[in-house]
Amino acid sequence: MCTKGNLVLAGFVASVLILAVAASGCITTGTSKEKVLVVGTSADFPPFEYKDPSTGNITGFDMDLIKMVAQKAGYDRVEIKDMDFDSLIPALQTGKVDVVIAGMTITPKREQVVDFSAPYWKADQAVVVRKNSDIRVSSPDDLKGKVIGVEKGTTGALYVKNKLGNSVTMKEYNGYVAALQALLNGQVDVLVLDSPVANMFTSRYNVKVIYTIQTNEHYGIAVRKGNKELLNKINKALNEIMNSPDWNKLVAKYFGG
Repeated sequence: MCTKGNLVLAGFVASVLILAVAASGCITTGTSKEKVLVVGTSADFPPFEYKDPSTGNITGFDMDLIKMVAQKAGYDRVEIKDMDFDSLIPALQTGKVDVVIAGMTITPKREQVVDFSAPYWKADQAVVVRKNSDIRVSSPDDLKGKVIGVEKGTTGALYVKNKLGNSVTMKEYNGYVAALQALLNGQVDVLVLDSPVANMFTSRYNVKVIYTIQTNEHYGIAVRKGNKELLNKINKALNEIMNSPDWNKLVAKYFGG
C-alpha cells in the first residue's frame, strides 16, 4: 500500500522524468522514438541550397535529395541547420550535425577528416563577370592581375590560391551572395565559383560566364569520419534514388530538361 508521502515522491520522480525526456529533444510514444537526421548546409548556393524568397524556407536540389535519402534510410524527418560553408566540417566533427550536404566537392584534404558518400553531381569552376565587362579569358593565365572574389573554404578559393597565387588579388567572402554583391558593386573584377551555381546566377542577375575551368569535381554527402553505418545507409539510398525515375524528376525540377 502506498502512503501519501510515497505518492508525492512518485509524482515528483515522474515529473523529473518528463522534464528529462523533453530536454533530450527526443519524443517517445510508447516504445517508438522519432528519428531525426540533422543536416548541415550553406543556403547561398542555388540551385542546390538557397532560401525561398517568398517563404524564407531553405530549399533546393540538395535539400530535396537529402530528404529522399533520409526517408529511405529510415528517418522520420530532417532538421536543416544553415551556416557558413567553412563552418560545416567543424560542425560535423563536433557532432552539431549528422551529415553535410552543400554542393561539397570530394577532395583528398577533406577526406582526411570526413567520410564522403558516392558522388552524386559533377561540376567545374566558372569565371563570372558583370554583363557589361570587357574582360576576356581564354586560359587561367588571363586572370593574372585581376581582383578575384571567392567564397571561403570552397574549391574555387583553393584553385585561385594554389594555381594563381600572388599573381592575383583574392578576396574571400563568407557566402556567394556577398561575393556576388561585391562583383555587382565593382569591388572585384571576376568571381570564381562552381559552374552549376554560376549558370543559375546568370539567369537571375546582371552577370555572365566567360570561361570554364575544367576541374572535374564531384559532390558528395559528408558524414563524421568512421561513421560507416550511416555512410552505408546513405550510399544505399543514393544508389536507389539515382537509378530510379525520381532522380530524373529531381534533376528536371532544378535544372530543366
